[in-house]
Amino acid sequence: MHFDVFNGDADGICALIQLRLDRPLASNLITGIKRDIQLLDKFNVSSGDYVTVLDISLQKNSARLNEFLRQGAHIFYVDHHQPGDIPKHPRLKTLINTDSAVCTSLLVNQHLNGKYPLWAITAAFGDNLNHSAEKLAASLNLSQIELETLKNLGIYINYNGYGSCIADLHFAPDKLYLEMAGFQSPFDFISGNHDIFTQLKQGYQEDMANAQRLAPEYQSDAVAVFILPDTIWARRVNGVFGNFLANHAPTRAHAVITRNKDHDYQVSVRAPLINQTGADQLCSAFPTGGGRKAAAGINHLPADKLNSFIKKFEAFYS
Repeated sequence: MHFDVFNGDADGICALIQLRLDRPLASNLITGIKRDIQLLDKFNVSSGDYVTVLDISLQKNSARLNEFLRQGAHIFYVDHHQPGDIPKHPRLKTLINTDSAVCTSLLVNQHLNGKYPLWAITAAFGDNLNHSAEKLAASLNLSQIELETLKNLGIYINYNGYGSCIADLHFAPDKLYLEMAGFQSPFDFISGNHDIFTQLKQGYQEDMANAQRLAPEYQSDAVAVFILPDTIWARRVNGVFGNFLANHAPTRAHAVITRNKDHDYQVSVRAPLINQTGADQLCSAFPTGGGRKAAAGINHLPADKLNSFIKKFEAFYS
């Protein structure tokens, strides 16, 4: 039996598309909302099973990973988040690179010797790695319109992964993957599923318009903090709004904080584009925090810790 385990964002979905275009096979799909990263807890394995894991932290799944290896599973793990200690095991193969210019789909593109670069470019744009996406695209003679199309698709797929639960999303990530899987290029997908592309585009534009009406809760030369309400549109837009802010003020770090029904917060942090480091370090200092150097988050920040977070955020990037 084979399990494909992937983050429900653009990077996880596009990484799996590349692998299954190269090697089609029937598999059990294990995924969730973007922040649902302890995906190995969602299933069990038997001896001889094969597991492909894409774009979720090895560090957050290490106990379950070791359990799977003890049970006889073969595991291929590709990721760009901080991994912690990587087990050495004959049935574990890893491709892990935490460089801030790298995402999982770019690693898969390298692994496949550049067979499906358009999907890797789409994912890189979705992860706000615009320079990396444009660098890969430069060798393909894409028109500016084609490049913008890939950028928008990456942003829309990434946007679709954010929410507090699957019901917040326009499309469940496994369903969206199945709609996209099998297309040789993103352009083929858009042509064949224009209604899906249009729905994601319209949802993104409406939610972003709501977010852009907000004034910062706190702002300095070094950082800006925005607090979003407890609404579905805010839960959907919090990650891509952080990318938008980072692109428009590249010298600042940004925190987008969303209220939830428990009256505490979910935090999304973007390091300054001119210095894409430290977001993972800052967020990991809080329980339920983690991520990568350029972009990280805290799943549950108690309301009474908000001021403490803002002070640490300011001090860290000052």
